[in-house]
Amino acid sequence: MTLRSLRCLASLLVMAAPLYAQAPDPHSAQPERPTVATHAGTVAPRWLELETGLEFDRSGGEHALQAPLLFKIGLARRLQLSVMLPFTSPVEGGTFGPADWSFGIKWRLLEDAPVLGDFAIFPALKFPTGASSLGRGTGTTDVSLLLISSHRLGPVAVDLNAGVTRRSGDGSLAPKTATVWTASFGGAASGRLGWVAEVYGLPGTNGPAGSENIVALLAGPTFAVRPWIVLDLGGIIPISGPQPYAIYSGLTWNIGKL
Repeated sequence: MTLRSLRCLASLLVMAAPLYAQAPDPHSAQPERPTVATHAGTVAPRWLELETGLEFDRSGGEHALQAPLLFKIGLARRLQLSVMLPFTSPVEGGTFGPADWSFGIKWRLLEDAPVLGDFAIFPALKFPTGASSLGRGTGTTDVSLLLISSHRLGPVAVDLNAGVTRRSGDGSLAPKTATVWTASFGGAASGRLGWVAEVYGLPGTNGPAGSENIVALLAGPTFAVRPWIVLDLGGIIPISGPQPYAIYSGLTWNIGKL
């Protein structure tokens, strides 16, 4: 349960996709899924974008279901509000329901800078709204900071993330400090079909709820139904540590201007 909560939190903070290129059309979708990483792009001011999907995890004889729900609202050209309302069923037979909700502000500080490329910071705050007794939350209030560096190498988009989370509580339900790193890649395959691939890690943590170091590979295709609707599908394979195998599918929809 602790490991699943940690991974769910990482997904909330950096729910992801490496397809960033600041869209000239404000109605074009800018997916931050399906990868764990996020990009430095932001939704156009006063525009609303929705991301959602399903992820099925399997570890040993246990299964879990996650249904992330992310609303992105453009506040300014380089500023975006992200409101994350995930739902989960943490183990086989567990009750499906809301997990810990959170919000964050993505602020793009640099564009086309040497070394850093498009560089953004993403501070976020998570609240203990999920039922920790049912495995749907950590029972803690969390403050996190994510650093985002986005680049384009020819036809390939590259997004590099590094983040840290500090939690309240005594560390019995979730580690008081956790970190995450990601390296994501993506691009066009043929026509509306694209691809994404990512290596991500959750370094080991200490305390009663500490866990081993995790490294995993995520990959799959994407498909643009319309410029404002993008679908994704793929899987997650553990490289090291107690990361569950997973399959996922999802949707990014640029709904329109508020």
